[in-house]
Amino acid sequence: MLVIGLTGSIGMGKSTTAQIFRDLGVPVHDADAAVHEIYRTTACAPVAHLFPDAVDSEGVDRTKLAKIVLVDPEAMKRLEDIIHPLVLEHRRKFVELQAKAGAELVVCDVPLLFETGSDREMHLSLVVSAPAPVQKARVMARPGMTEDKFSVIMGKQMPDPEKRRRAHVVIETGRGVDSARRQVIALLRALAGCAHSGSGL
Repeated sequence: MLVIGLTGSIGMGKSTTAQIFRDLGVPVHDADAAVHEIYRTTACAPVAHLFPDAVDSEGVDRTKLAKIVLVDPEAMKRLEDIIHPLVLEHRRKFVELQAKAGAELVVCDVPLLFETGSDREMHLSLVVSAPAPVQKARVMARPGMTEDKFSVIMGKQMPDPEKRRRAHVVIETGRGVDSARRQVIALLRALAGCAHSGSGL
């Protein structure tokens, strides 16, 4: 089974590209969705121990937690030390289940693919990218986004040129969804051709 690591900086179209894969029948593990689940279950106790004000009866309140950790690098590091191993375990279980189910290809949507070293677990690294002005316009249109918050988030992420340099494949999303879909379809056809010919990647 081929495992593709999908990543891209904020506003680059990663979630949209992940949905394109789903629409084409490819199983996708969503790290953000996994975090949501973890914040309701396994992360509650350790997060409550460190950040009690960010946890209530329904689990971890991500808005309250963000206000704490986005302005405190040490707090962010402590949070990441809790969350990253739990997300990794969640992803590995997903991949194992898909392999048992006979899937030929899965996509793992990982926002910090290179930053966390998760690319080493993938057969192929795919980066979604768009011109910087397009990226910023997309992000600033999000509810509650500010210039300061955008700067903090960008500071946590590897620069787009470095992501592109490390990628096996780059999907350009600046020309819209239809263009991105055509690129994904072309990739899947190329991968299927490699598999049928036995030539590998």
